[in-house]
Amino acid sequence: MLFSGFLDYLLFGYDFVSSQIPFKVPLRAGISHTSLPHHAVFPGPWEEYIKAPRNRSDIRPDKIWHVEGPTLLPEALLGGSGSASSMTLDPGGLVILEFAENIAGRPEFVRGAFKYLTIYIPEHPPKPEDIWSETESPPASPDLDVHLDSQQKHLGVHDETSHHHHKRRISISSVFVNCTAFPSNPNPRAYTGYFSSSSTLLNRIWYSGAYTLQLTTIDPAEGSALIDYNRPVDHNQSPQGSWYSNFTIANGTAVTTDGAKRDRMAYPGDMAIAVPGIAVSTYDMVAVCTALDSLFIRQYADGALPYAGPPMGYSGEFSDTYHMHTLLGVWNYILFTDDLPWLRSHWGAYLQAFEYSLAKVDRTGLFHVTSTNDWLRPGMTGHNLEATSLMYYVLRLTVRLADEIVKDPYARAQLGRWNDVARRMERGVELLWCEESGLYGDNVGRRGCGGRDECTPQDGNSWAIISGIIDHNTTRRGEVSRNLRERWTKHGAPATEFPNVISPFASSFELLAHCAAGDHDAAVELTELMWGYMLDGDGFTNSTCVEGYRIDGDVQYPAYWSSARNSHAHGWSTGPTMVLLTEVLGVRLETPLGRRYRIEPHLTRWLKDVRGGFATGLGRFEVALRRMRVEGAGRVEVLDVETPAGSAGAVVFGETWHVGGGKNRFVRFLDGGVRAEKVKSGWKDSELVEDDGWEKPEMEERRVGVVDWEALEENYVTGP
Repeated sequence: MLFSGFLDYLLFGYDFVSSQIPFKVPLRAGISHTSLPHHAVFPGPWEEYIKAPRNRSDIRPDKIWHVEGPTLLPEALLGGSGSASSMTLDPGGLVILEFAENIAGRPEFVRGAFKYLTIYIPEHPPKPEDIWSETESPPASPDLDVHLDSQQKHLGVHDETSHHHHKRRISISSVFVNCTAFPSNPNPRAYTGYFSSSSTLLNRIWYSGAYTLQLTTIDPAEGSALIDYNRPVDHNQSPQGSWYSNFTIANGTAVTTDGAKRDRMAYPGDMAIAVPGIAVSTYDMVAVCTALDSLFIRQYADGALPYAGPPMGYSGEFSDTYHMHTLLGVWNYILFTDDLPWLRSHWGAYLQAFEYSLAKVDRTGLFHVTSTNDWLRPGMTGHNLEATSLMYYVLRLTVRLADEIVKDPYARAQLGRWNDVARRMERGVELLWCEESGLYGDNVGRRGCGGRDECTPQDGNSWAIISGIIDHNTTRRGEVSRNLRERWTKHGAPATEFPNVISPFASSFELLAHCAAGDHDAAVELTELMWGYMLDGDGFTNSTCVEGYRIDGDVQYPAYWSSARNSHAHGWSTGPTMVLLTEVLGVRLETPLGRRYRIEPHLTRWLKDVRGGFATGLGRFEVALRRMRVEGAGRVEVLDVETPAGSAGAVVFGETWHVGGGKNRFVRFLDGGVRAEKVKSGWKDSELVEDDGWEKPEMEERRVGVVDWEALEENYVTGP
C-alpha cells in the first residue's frame, strides 16, 4: 500500500484541517536560545491565533468602552479610524479605551499590563503634591489618573484655553502603546513552537498561554511593582502602597517574571509552569537563565534560596516549596538548552541547596516544612504532602543531573544515600493517605485525615501523582486522579487547600497529574472547562491567563480583597501551553535538547485531529495525529512524527517503536481488532477519507461552586 502524497500532506505542513492551499515548511537545523530566530519556525494557518502584536511600538485602542462627562469625538483615538480629528475633554470628562488584547507596555505614562486605559480630567484642580511624573512618586489622589501637563508631549495634548481650571480643555490627537514586553526578539510573532487541533477553543487556550508568557517576560530594569519591598534596597520615598515598576530585578536583557502587572519579580513557583511553556512556544531561555541567576546570586549562607528574586533575598525571605521549585527550574533549563557551562558553574550552589532540603526529610519519611510561605495558600506547615512529593521529584531529577549530565564523582558517591531517602519517602507518604476520601491529607495533624481541619489538597495530591512517589501502589494514581476529577465545578477545579479559590497554578499541576495517571481525556476536558472560562467569562481578557478567581466564577482572586489586584497575565496559569505539547501530543525530551526522546500522543475523545511541535538547539520535533477511514480497512488513526537528526527515541502508539531522527509514519487500525503498524510506504491520498462518524461528546453539566464568605474574609493576604 502507498502513503506517498499523504505523507507529505502531514509532514510538510499542509493545512489538513481546513483544506486550504498547501504549503511546505523546509526542514531546519536547531535554533540557538541565545539568538532567537526572527521568523516563525513552524509557519502556518495556526498563526491566526497568535495574540502578540505585529507592530509592537504602535498599538492603538480598538473600542470605546465607556464615556462620562463633557467628552467630544473619543472615537478619533481608535486604531484605524483614519480621522484627522482629536478627542477633546473638559473638566469632569472621562473616556475608557479598550484594546483588542491584554497588552503590556507604555502609553508613555503607564508601565505594566492592561486591557483598558482611562483618561480623565478632574473637575477640581489637583494639589501640588498630586502632580507627578515618571521620575517622581505616583499620585496620592485616587481621583487623578493622569496629570496631563507633565506628559502632554507624549500624548499629543494641547491646552486650548487659559490656565484657569474652569475653562480648561484638552485635545488628544492620538494614544498608542509601545509594547516593552518580550524584549528578547524584535518580532514577537516569531514563535518556535505551535499547536493546532480540531478544537478552536484549545487552539485559543494554547496561544493565550504563550502570549501570557511573553507579557510576563520583561526588561529587568522595569521590574517589581512592590514598592514597599523595594524601599529597603532602593530607599525610594514613594508613599506606602503606591505602585510603579522601575526597580532592577536582575542582570541581563530579559527576565521571566510572575505577572505582567504585578509583582513583576522572579518567583520560582511560577517558573515551574512557565519555563516548559516558554521552551515550547518562544524558546526565550535567556530570560529563564536570567531569572535563575537572580535567585542563586542571593543564596543564603546555609544553602537556602530566596522566596523570590530581588527585591526579595535581602531580608531572609524563604519558602521551602519555592526553594525546591528553583531546583526544578534548573532541570527544565538544562533539559531544553543543554547549557552545561552554566550548570557546572552553579553545581556547587545547587548541591548545597539540594542538601538543605534533603535534610528536612526526617525519620517519618516526610518533609518537615519550616516556612509557611507558598503560593499564598494557608496550611503550609509541618509534615506536608506537597513539599514531600516535590522533594521526591527534585531528588529523582538531581540523581539524573549528577549521574548522567554533570557526572560528578562526589555527587555520584551520594547516590546510595539519596536513594535510601527516596525509599523512606515512598513509605512515609502513606501516613497521609485518607481511605474515606481516596486522597492524601495535607499534613500530619489538624489538616490530615480525621483532623479538625481535614484537607485533601489539590496541589499535594497532584504532585503525589506527578512525582512518582506513589507509583509503588499500582492502583493509587488512577484513584487519586478520579477523585480529583469528581470535585470539579462549573468553573473549574477547586483548590481545597485555599478555600473559595480556583487556582490555574494548582490546576496546571492537576493537568500534569491526570496525564501521569493515564487519563489524558480528563486533562483535555479540564483545559476546555476551566481555561475556556478564563478566556470567555465575564471580567476576563479573552487573550491571557489570569492569576486565579473565586469558586463561583467571579473575577476576584480570594487572596486579595480587591478584584483590581488580580493579575490577568500570570505565568503560573499557563499550564496548557506545556501540557498540550508534552503530554497530549506526548513529545517528551528524555535528555537535553531531545537527543533521546519519548513520543506518546493521545488523541483523546475530545479531538478529531491534533498537531504541533517545537524546536530546540538540536532541531524540530513535530507530531500530527488524525482520525481517518481507509477503504477496506475501516477506521484508523494516522500518526506522523518528525524528529531532528542526531536524536533517537521511542514512539509509543499501540506498540513501542524505537526510531532515530527523521520522518516516520504509524497507523493504528481500530476495526477488526486494534493493531498498529509502522509504515514504510503508504496509501494514496484517494484511499484516505475523513472519519465523518466521529462527533465531539458533550461536556457534562456541573454545579456552581459555593462561596464560604467567612473563610473568604479570613484568608485575605495583608501587605504587598
